[in-house]
Amino acid sequence: MSFTRRKGFFRQEVNKTIWELPRRYTAIIPVGSGAYGSVCSAIDKKTGDKVAIKKLCRPFQSEIFAKRAYRELTLLKHMQHENVIGLLDVFTSATSFDGFQDFYLVMPYMQTDLQKIMGHQFSEEKIQYLIYQVLKGLKYIHSAGIIHRDLKPGNLAVNEDCELKILDFGLARHTDTEMTGYVVTRWYRAPEVILNWMHYNQTVDIWSVGCIMAEMLTGKTLFKGKDYLDQLTQILKVTGSPGEEFVQKLEDKAVRYSILHFRGKLICSYCFRKVLFFFEPRKKWLGCLFGDDLIPSLHLRAGGRRHLGY
Repeated sequence: MSFTRRKGFFRQEVNKTIWELPRRYTAIIPVGSGAYGSVCSAIDKKTGDKVAIKKLCRPFQSEIFAKRAYRELTLLKHMQHENVIGLLDVFTSATSFDGFQDFYLVMPYMQTDLQKIMGHQFSEEKIQYLIYQVLKGLKYIHSAGIIHRDLKPGNLAVNEDCELKILDFGLARHTDTEMTGYVVTRWYRAPEVILNWMHYNQTVDIWSVGCIMAEMLTGKTLFKGKDYLDQLTQILKVTGSPGEEFVQKLEDKAVRYSILHFRGKLICSYCFRKVLFFFEPRKKWLGCLFGDDLIPSLHLRAGGRRHLGY
């Protein structure tokens, strides 16, 4: 079935996929792709600015894909913060409801992301400044009752001036009483998510930030699990095991067995609580639960204009 192309649009093939774009956008260059969409850079002739255009991949092929697309569009429309990506434009080439197969999001162009430069050695000052920006962005997101749920280096865009913006709100959700368990790339997933604790809150994002910061400091992924049980094992190797009373509360028998038979030693009970207090989010064991609690602790040094420059 074919549909009439919208007036003022042109067609271009990008990585074996047809893109249909308004003529105001030129110099289309692919910059990345994933399971849920692909991204090209372009020049907006009306403003002269370089922008990023994201084409959602088959957003209406299933209810899950549709919900993800709807969440991302809805949240981007309302995000207005220097450390959170915003929405410049949204469009579709369809001329009728029947032809509405896909749509495009236009956002500010950022030169790279942390994943692509993670192999470089960062100075302590750069790490402080980048993590500070992540926490500022999270404070803004969390203040609206939103959990990002997919923080990872690839979702943190940066430019040469060391400016950072949080990307990709396809998995973000308002804080509810019940949450889904399979979110966040495994290596950055908080323990309460691994344990399928459905009442988790914004602290899952803070755990992810801690994992990202550790990776920037050491140059290595902190908890590189092969599957969800191995992910928990990698965490326990660093933090030690929780007490049997806590373990008996867990519903997953495989997880209970894995923890009870873990041969690692509890390094220090205080350190365990400090790092893994997220296990039981209903009990505020420590004060540093949210992004705004952590921002003052960075003690950023004043200085001139920063440059990524590793």
